[in-house]
Amino acid sequence: QVVLVSGHLDSWDVGQGAMDDGGGAFISWEALSLIKDLGLRPKRTLRLVLWTGEEQGGVGAQQYYQLHKENISNFDIVMESDEGTFKPSGLGFSGSAEARDIVREIMTLLQPINVTDVYDTADGTDISYWMRDGVPGASLHNDISKYFWFHHSQGDTMTVQDPNQMNLCAAVWTVVSYVIADMEDMLPR
Repeated sequence: QVVLVSGHLDSWDVGQGAMDDGGGAFISWEALSLIKDLGLRPKRTLRLVLWTGEEQGGVGAQQYYQLHKENISNFDIVMESDEGTFKPSGLGFSGSAEARDIVREIMTLLQPINVTDVYDTADGTDISYWMRDGVPGASLHNDISKYFWFHHSQGDTMTVQDPNQMNLCAAVWTVVSYVIADMEDMLPR
């Protein structure tokens, strides 16, 4: 059984793609690194996917889906961060009402950093194939007020990234992915 965390590499025209979507790739990598460094071993596999070709029609995600769809019942949740890694506010979630209640309870663990909201839908080109077929999905919600200042521009460089805000995003990704991966049962579909 798999809990998938992901971001993609989006530098396809100008700039470095550090914020869009290097930040999503980084926090996904960091979540797994933190879990390993803490010596935690969840019941399910945590899988990191760094997608490619998202701007070219999601061809990387489509290929991955084609290669793994026969095991779709083993995918517990698919998570994608693709709107920068600014100050987080919560999690977008797509799935059953029962699964949403579980995710709401998980998010209460993030009360100390004031990131507890659960929004009605998850977004993500790379996880859309899975969500369309009923796999629960999650996307990071954060303050996107400056997102389009840098989106697909020469200004999308590492200087855009705020390490403190990225750490908060990584904390959200780490807590949610680990708790879901370590629950007794998979999220209800």
